[in-house]
Amino acid sequence: MRHRFRPFAALAALALIAGFVLVTPAAQAAPRVETGPTAQQLLDAVSNCDQISNGTYETDEGEGGDVPVCQTDGAVFYTADMDIDCDGQRTTQCNEDTDCCFYPDTAFHTSDDQPLNAAELPYIVLPSPSGTWDYGDYGLDGGSVVAIVYNGHVEYAVVGDTGPTGIIGEASYAAASGLGIDPDPSTGGTDGPVTYIVFPGSSVDPIEDHGAAVSVGEQYANDLVAAHR
Repeated sequence: MRHRFRPFAALAALALIAGFVLVTPAAQAAPRVETGPTAQQLLDAVSNCDQISNGTYETDEGEGGDVPVCQTDGAVFYTADMDIDCDGQRTTQCNEDTDCCFYPDTAFHTSDDQPLNAAELPYIVLPSPSGTWDYGDYGLDGGSVVAIVYNGHVEYAVVGDTGPTGIIGEASYAAASGLGIDPDPSTGGTDGPVTYIVFPGSSVDPIEDHGAAVSVGEQYANDLVAAHR
């Protein structure tokens, strides 16, 4: 029987003899293991609303306000719809042609002082401070980490922009896409329910580091769930 020479097997044997650990191509390409809680565990942890907003928000202009901002031990949260934010850097997905209301800036900037890229970075939009609610009073700022829960899925993101003082429920093109929501700024979004869980005191620096947002978000999310068991 003729045996085929396998170069990688020979290298592995030599590495073993020499006392080295050889990383295989399969190991290099191993998928990331999710370590955060499930969507349902997060929803259970924020099932009771201690309202901190002075009144409620509209999800869309002129449709009436019925969304309170709530607080629980370890999180600020609200449940609303999701409109698509495509502001910031001009991209194929986000520009004046694809979005009638496109604005080439975001409230918070990247580490090199550029607007955020809504097509690439999952982020949410918080209402600008007002008499209804001021996010800064509750330990939140640009770069604060968020767990967005929709239809059994969890997407980790950051606070990346601010919007109208009376409207809530908006996230970037990338955030919507990651949750399986149509991200088109003209026709996309969802009526929800979408639950946004923001972790006071958390921070990602640089703000554009999505991998860090996932890692930090999972840690805070696990702590939140543990505190509400």
